[in-house]
Amino acid sequence: MKQKYDVVCIGDVVMDAFIGLKEARVEWDAAHEHPRLSMSFADKIPYESLTVAPAVGNASNVAVGAARLGLNTAIITSIGGDHYGTEILDRYHKEGVSTEYVKINKNKPTNYHFVLSYKAERTILIKHQEYEYYDPRKLDSNTDWIYFSSIAEHTLPFHKKVADYLKRHPEVKMGFNPGTFQLRFGAKKLRDIYKHTYVLFVNREEAAFILGTKNEDIKFLFKGLHKLGPKVVVITDGPAGAYASDGMNQYFMEPYPDPKPPISRTGAGDAFSTGFFCGLVYGLSIYDALRWAPIESMHVVQFFGAQTGLLSKPALMKLLKAAPKKYSPKKI
Repeated sequence: MKQKYDVVCIGDVVMDAFIGLKEARVEWDAAHEHPRLSMSFADKIPYESLTVAPAVGNASNVAVGAARLGLNTAIITSIGGDHYGTEILDRYHKEGVSTEYVKINKNKPTNYHFVLSYKAERTILIKHQEYEYYDPRKLDSNTDWIYFSSIAEHTLPFHKKVADYLKRHPEVKMGFNPGTFQLRFGAKKLRDIYKHTYVLFVNREEAAFILGTKNEDIKFLFKGLHKLGPKVVVITDGPAGAYASDGMNQYFMEPYPDPKPPISRTGAGDAFSTGFFCGLVYGLSIYDALRWAPIESMHVVQFFGAQTGLLSKPALMKLLKAAPKKYSPKKI
């Protein structure tokens, strides 16, 4: 009989090299209405630090976070047949994440990303290899919850397999946090994924992008995203806080107070998703899950790396107990 998991996460795993920049600046690009990181061209530029983090990536971060919170967790992902792939497997074994569904692509390298850190923000240079993955349709009834996130651009057929699995198993609830390529696919190509999503995680800009609008009004975004299918929609707004809706009730949740200025915001969104998603897995309402989520984010940004600050359940409960009296979601 196959192992039963509380959560199965799905998405690409990578090695991250965090490069702390020293000589750089941020400039506003009026043409694209977006800030740009600027450095001297054709020059030698000193950097402050280098930290290598194995087994990261949106789905992988949530898998590690879920395991630390005490949930029986597995991951569907792919690695190369190299030293870095072995490092990733070792990290999963150490964290208690099952590697039953990890596919090793022996003749390909493991995904390796470079994270340029500057003033607590990050710019990430990404490359996803074309891998073969474990077929999610073979999961049968081995889990109650799925968390699906960033995966390579050649994987549109894989998304169909995930949707087929969810059609056959309506009792399984999925959290979906679209990554770069999934956003580029567009809502139309992924309509069956959105249709079978239980809880959708996006930031404010991503929500507008999915809906093809420049209107970033929260209530407008909630209405449009619910129409795509998700029962619960979570919209994060960086340091300003986050919002959640179940179609009936809508809430705003302020951040958990930072004990000191953030060191790096890398992984803050995944940490928030970890807290909220795992709260739902544990049976919490969206109101109470919203109280878990910012605690994970607050703690993660106190460290370099997306997983270093992920909490155990007792540690999260201790911080929740110490929260200010006003630390509660507010109806909007």
